[in-house]
Amino acid sequence: MKSDIIKKGIDRVPHRALLYATGISKSEMGKPFIGVATSFTDLIPGHTGMRDLERFIEKGVHTGGGYPFFFGIPGICDGIAMGHSGMHYSLASRELIADMVETVASAHQLDGLVLLTNCDKITPGMLMAAGRLNIPCIVVTAGPMFSGHYKGRRLNLTSDTFEAVGKFRKGLIKKDELDNLEMCACPGAGSCQGMYTANTMACITEAIGMSLTGCATALAVSSKKRRIAFDSGIKIVELVQKNITPRKIMTMKAFENAIMVDLALGGSTNTVLHIPAIAHDAGIKLPLESFDRLSKKTPHITDMLPGGKNYMEDLDYAGGIPAVLKRLGKKLNNTITVNGKTIHEVADEAEIYDDEVIRPIDRAHHKQGGIAILKGNLAPGGAVVKQSAVSMNMMQFEGTAIVFDSEEAAMKAIRGGKVKAGHVVVVRYEGPKGGPGMREMLAPTAAIAGMGLSESVALITDGRFSGGTRGPCIGHVSPEAMEGGPIAIVRNGDRISIDIAERKIALKLGDQEIEKRLKAWKQPSPKITKGYLARYAKLVSSANEGAIVR
Repeated sequence: MKSDIIKKGIDRVPHRALLYATGISKSEMGKPFIGVATSFTDLIPGHTGMRDLERFIEKGVHTGGGYPFFFGIPGICDGIAMGHSGMHYSLASRELIADMVETVASAHQLDGLVLLTNCDKITPGMLMAAGRLNIPCIVVTAGPMFSGHYKGRRLNLTSDTFEAVGKFRKGLIKKDELDNLEMCACPGAGSCQGMYTANTMACITEAIGMSLTGCATALAVSSKKRRIAFDSGIKIVELVQKNITPRKIMTMKAFENAIMVDLALGGSTNTVLHIPAIAHDAGIKLPLESFDRLSKKTPHITDMLPGGKNYMEDLDYAGGIPAVLKRLGKKLNNTITVNGKTIHEVADEAEIYDDEVIRPIDRAHHKQGGIAILKGNLAPGGAVVKQSAVSMNMMQFEGTAIVFDSEEAAMKAIRGGKVKAGHVVVVRYEGPKGGPGMREMLAPTAAIAGMGLSESVALITDGRFSGGTRGPCIGHVSPEAMEGGPIAIVRNGDRISIDIAERKIALKLGDQEIEKRLKAWKQPSPKITKGYLARYAKLVSSANEGAIVR
């Protein structure tokens, strides 16, 4: 065992003394040392229920014949960090999380890891560490939140809080209703109720084979989730004994499966950042074009929030990710999973309980997957759109640019009524380097939707979007403005055309004018010049490479 390095031999007397100081018994010293990386925090609804799951993981590890050691990993709630300077830290925290798991596991020579996670950047950070360390690992995602309820209707975070602000500002709802929505939208522990980034990443984790069957959609605070936590504790010991490591599971074919499931679900565009970054740490180069190639052959078969009507609880009751795998069938590669079963075996054993929530292929909502990659003279390195959340009459759009150099400036204009039908809102200097940290633009996109403009206004940014975003919102524009990409030279009044079906985005200027403007462009001073974010900005790659830190 890897842990023998710290616990066997005469030279390790001091090490054993320190281990005995933790309370471990001699009888347990010969067992596999299992680290439980827990991201419990009182700050994130998706993580507040983890103390309970920690108990069940611990019971499972002991039952399986291992000895568990818990250590803490930080987390950020994207919803709470949204719309202010805190969002600079969200994506950047992904690298810290991966580094911290790597550091603790390597320093203490742990034999295996249970990665207890849930929300947006914590899950990909944990998976990046798993690929980097390549010791046996299993992921437990803490589960989705139940839907909120108010006056006989179900509620969710995005449309009933973020978008409700825009409705209130436009006079569509009254203050007492807004107050009630605030209290009722999020009833307790769990990740937000739709196919936003946290739940998309949980589904991808199960599809790639790194968590037990049913884990992604099993609801927070449910007994089902407790049993999965317990079984994961047992399973990690078996994975150590069989030396089944993440790189044996997270292969190129497994990443393709994860992308196809993501596309079938209409998942968050943030996966276009996270999946390549996880692949990178697993030693695999996954080009951006993989998403578009697979999107053209993967149907969108679930109508999930935010663009659709179904909640995560609906997906779970319909059969969860195993049922989605069953629908996709032989489109998927037959890779191995932490279950000890292959993806095809999991799919064959699955049952589908609701043909409307998880539709048959011949009744798919769209023939193509939820994500599309656009290219053109405005985004030579590519841009990303969640096409499953765009209405048919906005799949092709041309409008007049109204340009902002920060999210705050854009929000001020939207609130002030300066954004009108026919505008293409351009928000730049919000990329990985320029932000820094590539902030999510949920506040402006939700405000546009709440004010009834999502059918007549597009938004383009070198930043990114929340999984809760809907409408013609195009992010990850590469190269970003801070690197001198064409988005940096767009001016108010320029015409921009978008054709999602044709995968094109264009600044309607001649080549000579674009070249002239690019030559005249000068890089602005960094927005943040000290601390972690200043270091991050110097090292982070572009969005089309997964915003990895080199």
